Amino acid sequence: MKEQLALLPGYLSAHLQISLVALLVGAALSIPLGVLVTRRRGLEGAVLGAASVIQTIPGLALLAIMVPALAALSGAAAWLGVSLRSIGYLPAVLALTLYSVLPILRNTVTGIAGVSPALIEAARGVGMTPAQQLFRVELPLALPVIVAGLRTAAVWVVGTATLSTPVGATSLGNFIFSGLQTRNDAAVVVGCLAAAGLALVLDQGIRLLEVALRTRRRALLGLLLAAFAGLILAVGWSFAAERRAGPRPVQIGAKAFTEQYILSELIGQWIERRTGQRGEVLHSLGSKVVFEALRAGDIDLYVDYSGTIWATLMKRKGLPAERGQLLAEVRRWLLDEHGILLVGAFGFENTYALALRAAEAQRLGIRRISDLAKVAERLEIGGDYEFFQRAEWKALRESYGLSFRRLRSMDPALMYQAAAGGEVDVISAYSTDGRIAALELAILEDDRGVIPPYDAILLARPGFAGAHPAALRALGELAGAIDVAAMQRMNFAVDSGGRAPAEVARNFAAQLEAQLEARLKAR
Repeated sequence: MKEQLALLPGYLSAHLQISLVALLVGAALSIPLGVLVTRRRGLEGAVLGAASVIQTIPGLALLAIMVPALAALSGAAAWLGVSLRSIGYLPAVLALTLYSVLPILRNTVTGIAGVSPALIEAARGVGMTPAQQLFRVELPLALPVIVAGLRTAAVWVVGTATLSTPVGATSLGNFIFSGLQTRNDAAVVVGCLAAAGLALVLDQGIRLLEVALRTRRRALLGLLLAAFAGLILAVGWSFAAERRAGPRPVQIGAKAFTEQYILSELIGQWIERRTGQRGEVLHSLGSKVVFEALRAGDIDLYVDYSGTIWATLMKRKGLPAERGQLLAEVRRWLLDEHGILLVGAFGFENTYALALRAAEAQRLGIRRISDLAKVAERLEIGGDYEFFQRAEWKALRESYGLSFRRLRSMDPALMYQAAAGGEVDVISAYSTDGRIAALELAILEDDRGVIPPYDAILLARPGFAGAHPAALRALGELAGAIDVAAMQRMNFAVDSGGRAPAEVARNFAAQLEAQLEARLKAR
């Protein structure tokens, strides 16, 4: 818990920064647009309809849409001398701004429309101009309804901002995503409580501001305005300080599972140990997001798997005769098509594998996937979020004739417990996961060789070699340095031992550095 609380100020500040900017921009767009709609009633259906459509898009999907959209715009922006990053702060703020529009816009329209026609007529009768009528009569009377929409938007934005982590924006979601994957309940609790607390504080702060305006309590109004102004200044100062922090550290992306957290921490720590350069890890990025970010140069490094690139990105069917040939073709494709450098393979393979309880496998007489196919129609299979959409699943299904009674997508961190507890019969396991042995699961043999090799490989963005030659040399020392057993031990230490990925990576880095120094002395 102490480690999580130490991270809280940074994550809370980043979360507040994203939420507050999105809310302010959303209000600045929605309130004038709502006023316009009340003056041009023909626009009401189209404007509110568009805002409603945006609101129906799941928050995570809306955030993910921003990444390719910004990547597509980055070329035109660069031509104008503007730098656009497709991950991080910008896509999060844009998506959350759109998400805040509907409640503020709808309540502005409803509040103004609810003003009594008799009061409008009286305002005209005393000679008020349209502007005076709006600011002295309509908006003051509609203020409680508008503020109610603003409060709803504030709660929505703070809650949805926790989903910014997969697009590379630091937020309280870092606690939640990493905690779920590493089974760290303390991290999840801290993230949830902090997000709920922040939402309540903003909600009540906006309510008190409306009360002070409505009752004309100048002391309370001054205090609240000073508090909000201080908050905005603090956010602006934090934002500016980040931009003035000097050279950007080497940024390492990590997908959303334990092994990626460990390896990304190891890479960052290794660079710092060997070169003195600082590394920064962006946790829990989506598979598509992290590759696009690397290609665009928004991150410098990340770990992927040869089979993922072969089947998902290259969209190749069938396998080369040798494992090394697949790796060579992946290396060539990355460099030729995207300018991405394959720095090296770590020395272990983390392949997709079908697994079930060892006792159940023995009872059913299942050792191979071809055995599983004979009884699959009576069983349920669980997979991670993307497994059933991947080319590997399609290949398995077609090659073995697999037809399960039910497919269930779930969080990768929950799959193993679900299999061990009998909630699903089969899971799409990762072969280096330490929980396979700990929970007495059995991996089935891919007897037809359908699943491609999944060598863990380190990828570097275009231009990284020229920008960071010392770091590249240091990273070369990690090639072949991790075998399957070592990776399983590290994964198990996090998933079942409750240790932090950074701690596990630090211990391994210290051991590896000692081994390298011993070899040098022996020469």
